[in-house]
Amino acid sequence: MQTIRQLDLLRAGTAEFRAEGARIALVPTMGALHAGHMALIEAAKRPGTRVVASIFVNPKQFGPGEDLARYPRKEQADTRMLANAGCDLLWMPPVEVMYPEGFATNISVAGVSEGLDGAARPGHFDGVSTVVAKLFNQVRPDIAYFGEKDFQQLAVIRRMVADLDFGIEIAGVPTQREDDGLALSSRNIYLAEDERARAVALPRALGVAARDIGKSGDVDAALAAARASLIAAGFEIDYVTLVDAETLSEQTDPARPRRLLAAARMGSTRLIDNIAVDVPNQG
Repeated sequence: MQTIRQLDLLRAGTAEFRAEGARIALVPTMGALHAGHMALIEAAKRPGTRVVASIFVNPKQFGPGEDLARYPRKEQADTRMLANAGCDLLWMPPVEVMYPEGFATNISVAGVSEGLDGAARPGHFDGVSTVVAKLFNQVRPDIAYFGEKDFQQLAVIRRMVADLDFGIEIAGVPTQREDDGLALSSRNIYLAEDERARAVALPRALGVAARDIGKSGDVDAALAAARASLIAAGFEIDYVTLVDAETLSEQTDPARPRRLLAAARMGSTRLIDNIAVDVPNQG
């Protein structure tokens, strides 16, 4: 696996892949890799495809008081994991390469970015959209893989790609979970032992709510029960809501794909999760 930190060398590396007749798949990450990221690499490994992973802790998607300074950085371990997983090239640019002096451009995606995490973390999705657009232009992939755990992020990127005619396929990969159901996240290491034990209430509450909505169609009752169970477990809730899986509107049609989304804090750690909701039974 090549590890590259300079843009001209990245261009040369991807040009070699193109000369081989290979497609290029991109897996963007912020490092601190875990099995969820490895599932993205595995999904990207296809015959005739070269896999490029990026590691960049993007300062533009962290707001004031968020965890940019303490966000886990594990460069050596991450590099080993990617090499062992069969990644072909690791793009690991420094901040000055991504945002050189005088950088003045911002990409903002309206609509799907505005509620949920967009409301809780102002400016976050502008930072995500801007850095992902840069990664797309740097790597020029045919397809890019993102985890469904960050479901709103996935929706924002799909909207941006469609609006700006990137011509890149965006593939969502199902959320990877611990044995007890907690979604894998680089931020899980922040949880104290007792907090980790209680954090499993988040996927459990969503699972119960999804089943209840699928059976009865009573969204308000299911959401109220989910919020109550999270509060009982010690969470501080940002949101628990049912949305249209494409538009993220809270005005949902049971005949369309829907998603339960939640964000809540356990101690100082903010966790997010989501789950698909089946069409309610009729009669």
